[in-house]
Amino acid sequence: MNQAESRLLEILSRRYATKQFDSSRQILDSTWEALRKAASLSPSSYGLEPYRLVDVRDPAKRQALRAAAWNQPQVTDASRLVVFAIESPFGKAQVDAFIARTAAQRGVPVESLEGYRGVMVGDLVEGPRAAKIRTWASNQAYIVLGNLMAAAAQLGVDSCPLEGLDPVKFDEILGLKELGLETVCALPLGYRLETDKYASLPKVRKPLSELFLTI
Repeated sequence: MNQAESRLLEILSRRYATKQFDSSRQILDSTWEALRKAASLSPSSYGLEPYRLVDVRDPAKRQALRAAAWNQPQVTDASRLVVFAIESPFGKAQVDAFIARTAAQRGVPVESLEGYRGVMVGDLVEGPRAAKIRTWASNQAYIVLGNLMAAAAQLGVDSCPLEGLDPVKFDEILGLKELGLETVCALPLGYRLETDKYASLPKVRKPLSELFLTI
């Protein structure tokens, strides 16, 4: 195993679902901007990004969100709190916005992307997958969640993915329904307290021989 490979595994081994954040330590603006850009580089199905990442900075809202997340202290104590919300309902308007953005950023006519638009509409809006579109969108949100956690670990930033929350109350507190959004999960980001006992616990994972199936 070379140095780069060893370093990668060292970084990912250090990462864990942080239970106690040091509220006195804040993520630098430059680090936060790098993490924002890393999130934007995450892949998504068709490149549609059917989600928004809500950067919750208002202390009062974060206190209210903590109550709606089983009073987990990470919600208020971490330097940053990102709520992952999917676009709902998802339909032709979102596809058309993506097509327009693609045409503008790649310098091609919108008409040249009509075939691609038809594939997406036929699959996600008018096809069988339309009945499970919320699940599809949530899956995309989890991809960017994983990538953001990995990027944070690379920069020495701790995180804790949270599904233990009331999504309806989160939507109400943040006014997401009016924006056409629905909460899926959340991610506090910051720096661990050295007293967090979970930091030193061995990771419990399936052995590679069981995790990977070779056919």
